[in-house]
Amino acid sequence: MTPLYWLAWSASRLVFRNLFRCRVYHPERVPTTGPVILAANHESYFDPPLVGSSLPRPVNYLAREDLFSHRLSGPFLRGLNSVPVDRRGSGAAGLKGILRRLLNGDAILIFPEGTRSHNGTMQPPQTGIGLTILKSHAPVVPVRVWAYNAFGRHLQIPRPAMVAVKFGHPLPFNSVRNQAKNCPRTEWRALYQKVTNETMTAIANLQPVMDAG
Repeated sequence: MTPLYWLAWSASRLVFRNLFRCRVYHPERVPTTGPVILAANHESYFDPPLVGSSLPRPVNYLAREDLFSHRLSGPFLRGLNSVPVDRRGSGAAGLKGILRRLLNGDAILIFPEGTRSHNGTMQPPQTGIGLTILKSHAPVVPVRVWAYNAFGRHLQIPRPAMVAVKFGHPLPFNSVRNQAKNCPRTEWRALYQKVTNETMTAIANLQPVMDAG
């Protein structure tokens, strides 16, 4: 961890545990080393630090590329392991940046919905997550966040509501990736739609309780 990341990580853990009664379920399901894609729903402004502070390993985040050109926000975002992407997160440069971090053995947090929910329910995904999954060899860990009532987009300031995050079992997608290597480009859209749908289903199925076994 960089010094800035450690400070932000420590402060986030302190705030979420003491002010928002944070509950974290099954963080042990996230590999402690090696590349991993954390695919999470997007409910609130809290989601990135909530997910990141729930894990002992550093996490890389996506941020709008225009923010990196500012003399204050640019160094700050780089210190927090952020990757510049366009607004939709589907640009070629952004994809290369994501894959570069994964090749480096890093964890990266991606919100398939692309933007925060308007009402706390999950939204249809964008296609970028499927292409990222097929282009990488990293396991995909579904993540479910419950933080809409604490700091959803309808709120200007946070409310002291309970927040929670749960990590699912990794989705390897090995068979689909092998299929993608040998199929014509015309069939790729169906494949990355398939992995996108499976990822979103895995996220939606997570419930804020400890699983048995």
